[in-house]
Amino acid sequence: MNKAELINQLATEAGVTKKDAEAVLNAFTSTVTAELKLGNEVALVGFGTFKVSPRAARQGRNPSTGEAIDIAASNSVSFKAGKTLKSAVN
Repeated sequence: MNKAELINQLATEAGVTKKDAEAVLNAFTSTVTAELKLGNEVALVGFGTFKVSPRAARQGRNPSTGEAIDIAASNSVSFKAGKTLKSAVN
């Protein structure tokens, strides 16, 4: 499912226009992004938790040349599914 299909499904299930569903989806994604930038978790009980995890700097290898390269430290976003979501999928 892509973003347009998700917006159509949200609009249908919520009984709102596609424009309103898109506005809500965009607000959700921007809010989650802003909270993660601040280093906060976003927990939706039953659905799951979005979290930022730091990655340390490390040495890697260029696969084509075998040359050692330095990989800078970065942040990684992870999602852990909640119990209700896990149950629904399994």
